[in-house]
Amino acid sequence: MSGAMTVDVLVAEIGSTTTVVNAFCLSPPRFLGQGQAPTSVLEGDVRIGLTQAVHSLCGHLGVPEVRWGSMLATSSAAGGLRMTVHGLIYDMTVKAAREAALGAGGILRMTTAGKLRPGDLERIVQTRPNLILIAGGTDYGERDTALHNAQLIAQAKLDAPVIYAGNVENQGEIQSIFQKSGQRVYLAENVYPKLDQLNIEPTRRIIHKVFEEHITAAPGMEHVRDMVNGSIIPTPGAVMECAMLLQREIGDVAVFDVGGATTDVHSVTQGSDEIAALLVSPEPFAKRTVEGDLGCYVNAGNVADMLGREKLGRELGLDVDAVLASYRAIPKTPEEHRLVTAIASAAAETALERHCGRLRYVYTPQGRRTYAEGKDLTCVKALVATGGALTRLAARQQIMERLRDANRSGSMLFPRPGQARILFDEQYIMASLGVLSRQYPDEAAELLRATLSL
Repeated sequence: MSGAMTVDVLVAEIGSTTTVVNAFCLSPPRFLGQGQAPTSVLEGDVRIGLTQAVHSLCGHLGVPEVRWGSMLATSSAAGGLRMTVHGLIYDMTVKAAREAALGAGGILRMTTAGKLRPGDLERIVQTRPNLILIAGGTDYGERDTALHNAQLIAQAKLDAPVIYAGNVENQGEIQSIFQKSGQRVYLAENVYPKLDQLNIEPTRRIIHKVFEEHITAAPGMEHVRDMVNGSIIPTPGAVMECAMLLQREIGDVAVFDVGGATTDVHSVTQGSDEIAALLVSPEPFAKRTVEGDLGCYVNAGNVADMLGREKLGRELGLDVDAVLASYRAIPKTPEEHRLVTAIASAAAETALERHCGRLRYVYTPQGRRTYAEGKDLTCVKALVATGGALTRLAARQQIMERLRDANRSGSMLFPRPGQARILFDEQYIMASLGVLSRQYPDEAAELLRATLSL
């Protein structure tokens, strides 16, 4: 081994089971290497896993020691960012607040529309949220619902900060309500300021700020600042940051990540003017959906049930129950590889179907009318695969081609078969580049082009 190596930036991805560190040079921008180790939050100190991951990096780089100028981080450990969202009308302010929470990387445990009732409050308490988001009313519109909900939540004296992103006229009263209860409150621009207008980006930024404060106080994470001296944001939020960076580079994109427990889809696109004229409700420019029942490990059985275990077994030529009984997070045997490939493909396709909008036909006395519901992905130019399954499986190209060609019927708001490019996050570093882009956008863009082979 040679002497110690100094790198410009280390980015740590602190997951629920594994901690990964990625090393980057910034001048010129270059990905240097990766190390990983088990996450040690449950052992009471995240620094153990971080230090072991750095040692792993040293082994891959062939040096006895790595020093760094700054360390940034993304995290889904310590339970991630558990949120509850409370608005006025489900298809308006509640939807806008949900989009802000999911786009920031939050884990939604509860959403409500209208005035909270005592039973709702009991559910909020049982949920133990890290963050509560209150919305409601367009600017200078309805006021009472958000004020009622704020007063009820303040009376519960929950140990969770609150973001208010509703009718601007309520800001002073909302701030007073929570200051009197001793609860931290952050005021954001209204997520739904006018009818059919979404404004989620300011709230998304505040969610990241609050997450950084929360995660550094979470059990096992209290000493993370001893090593991480830069930004810390939720891992799904970092992937969204990277997707938005990529959209600025190459045009509209959709990013797919099939994990062990969940499947995420991020899309960044305005859609087409033609579809916009048919939409029944607005959709955000940057949208994330997370499917908590679709995954390759924790939820592998759910996906197998969805496909039909007997039918799946016949198609793959294996005993699905027997393979699942000894199934591991990283497949080892040929049978496990065949099964995880089928599960990953089904999870990705199902997640796309839930994320993507569709054309709807309504028959009226004046004849058939065409409407569009959901996110318009028709202008997407590239589908990007990130995460372990979609970047490491031998059949990754076939899985992504099935996604690309999903709109055979033409009813989905998605490109026609064969039209979109397929790109792979070869080094599995998109989340790291997302947090890096907040401070070094040009360097992150160049690194992104390299990992996607653009």
